[in-house]
Amino acid sequence: MSRIIGIDLGTTNSCVAILEGGEPKVITNRQGERTLPSVVAQTSEGKTLVGTLAKRQAVMNPTRTIHAAKRLMGRKRDSQEVAAWRRSIAYDVVAAPNGDAWIQFGESTLSPPEISAIVLGELKAMAEDYLGEPVTEAVITVPAYFDDNQRQSTKDAGTIAGLTVKKILNEPTAAALAYGLTKDKDQTFAVFDLGGGTFDITILRSVGGVAEVLATNGDTFLGGDDFDFALMDHLLDEFHRQHNADLRADPCALQRVKEAAETAKRELSTAATAMINLPFLATGPSGPLHIKIEKLERALLEKLTAGLIERLEMPCLVALQDANVKASDLDEVILVGGMTRMPAVQAKVQAIFGKRPARDVNPDEIVALGAATQCGILSGDVSDVVLLDVTPHSLGVRLVKERMSVVIPKNTTIPTSERTVLGTTQDGQDYVTIEVYQGEADLAEDNAPLGRFTLEGLPKKKKGQVYVEITFSIDADGVVSVTAKEVESGKQTSVRIQPSGGLTRSEVERAQREQRKRSKAIA
Repeated sequence: MSRIIGIDLGTTNSCVAILEGGEPKVITNRQGERTLPSVVAQTSEGKTLVGTLAKRQAVMNPTRTIHAAKRLMGRKRDSQEVAAWRRSIAYDVVAAPNGDAWIQFGESTLSPPEISAIVLGELKAMAEDYLGEPVTEAVITVPAYFDDNQRQSTKDAGTIAGLTVKKILNEPTAAALAYGLTKDKDQTFAVFDLGGGTFDITILRSVGGVAEVLATNGDTFLGGDDFDFALMDHLLDEFHRQHNADLRADPCALQRVKEAAETAKRELSTAATAMINLPFLATGPSGPLHIKIEKLERALLEKLTAGLIERLEMPCLVALQDANVKASDLDEVILVGGMTRMPAVQAKVQAIFGKRPARDVNPDEIVALGAATQCGILSGDVSDVVLLDVTPHSLGVRLVKERMSVVIPKNTTIPTSERTVLGTTQDGQDYVTIEVYQGEADLAEDNAPLGRFTLEGLPKKKKGQVYVEITFSIDADGVVSVTAKEVESGKQTSVRIQPSGGLTRSEVERAQREQRKRSKAIA
């Protein structure tokens, strides 16, 4: 029987863990690294690099080095978020035939699930090397605020990597499994998860081994990368002011500045000042041009990122309101994700919740440990834990006047299903077409489109005489499905689904074949 591995597929770094002797354990690779940079690169010779090897050569190979592919999961290339992201990265994001955001990878064009599958493949290999046996099953974590498109893209990434994804688990819920349920007391707590690319806030209640998610909220385009880019933009602007030269058109220089900004940001979490020294960034009329800052102060970083820190508050307030919980009712606030090491973030958390957050967990590993605990639940090795999660977004259909009618409200415990009835509106109509969305906006087009569902084979009668009962279901992974039947006869009608994006089955199968070939070329 294959062991199930728990994977935290992070935007910046990823981690793999297993349940060993009844306890979750993070697996290290042969170099002793406990986390793997979520970076993939292709050399000029066509070899694929993953993790630390890929990250080390980014400056010399910026256009072929892909980081934070998770941010593009389930998104359109021309969306507002992706447009802003493209201005800050060296690699090229292109449009797939269906408008999805894909990535130029050497001579190939790959989808975000394919890039993520390369990272997953390396994590799979780490686990196999440690266990000494093949691994084919996994629990993979995702941000709690991921929608159906993003969750399905994550499952596709696992499939491409040769893994059967046993469960998609929300990252804050995974952290709760690793932390909250190990306590010998009932409690209500918040998991504040600010990682490299996403932000989640989840309110949970743990009673007698039952963990119930009360509410979740977040921002899937707010994370450590944005803090890096805020400092990077400042450095680029300062360079332009001093030397009248713009580095934004030079991918190699841009990558050097980004790495320096990231390093300085990390140093400023523990020190009041950091130094930045980047010689020979460009050449001017008088010779080489440099960036050298002897004392970059933490106060400046906090000023540059004040707007990002402010964006953390509203999701927390909404989550508390949706959970019908006051901040004073919380027993603890748990910090997850590397960005929670920033003192200004910790101060903001304390200001929002009125209490100092707990600091007795490793924010980089706790999600993977929780995923490993979930593996134990699935295998039967952990039997005294019950987990009740929720759907983060409302599910609804487009009505006349372009409004969305909610079928399943946000923060409904999953798995769940709800039914709605639609009638024909024209004589002789033998089909009904509806459009399905996820989100909280009143107008359908302001929410995330999941697809168009056409119900065919209805009896041809006068309008209003034929009714179709449609059942919308959200499984324990947060993935949506739909079935339908004609009310009078009870006959199941055929459902033709036209998804708004994502990979088709044939594209996933093609990607699997390419992944097997590519794995042989990984250095």
